[in-house]
Amino acid sequence: MYFGSFRKGYYDIKNDGNFKLVTNINTRIKISQKISDSVYMYSKYDVISGDNPEDVSFYHFGDAQYHWIILLTNNITDRYTQWPMDPITFEQYIVDKYEFPNGTHHHEIDQSSGSALAKGPADFSNKIEVSSDISGATAVTNREHEERLQDKFRQIKLLRSELLPVFLKEFNRVVSI
Repeated sequence: MYFGSFRKGYYDIKNDGNFKLVTNINTRIKISQKISDSVYMYSKYDVISGDNPEDVSFYHFGDAQYHWIILLTNNITDRYTQWPMDPITFEQYIVDKYEFPNGTHHHEIDQSSGSALAKGPADFSNKIEVSSDISGATAVTNREHEERLQDKFRQIKLLRSELLPVFLKEFNRVVSI
């Protein structure tokens, strides 16, 4: 459905004079910041461990084919690294990515100015990375760092289902320009 609305053109893939009709997959649609930040268009959702975008789309829109809307509205360009992983996949990812999963990733301290309070359990905006020799600096392991990212990825926004027809109409208009 996502690529179905994209423009098509003829392209000589092998440079042998044999042109084929192909979809222009280089088209990139991005939701404007103003619309993306609108609290009236979206509801917050915490992805359940093991659910993929198709599952969430089915639960929310009643159809798995709209998974691309969830990815698009959350600016997810790589569903494998920007979507929360199930525990087994996460463990394998950590082992593959880091030689020492429990080694130190960085050190941090609480901010002393600006927003000094966390806005929830997955919010670390009140922390700043510092050198390990700063007084009071706390070590954050590679595993903790990646767990924080997973918690952040778990918190998505879902387009209100009653806005789906309007969204689809506008999407089709934009990609056909």
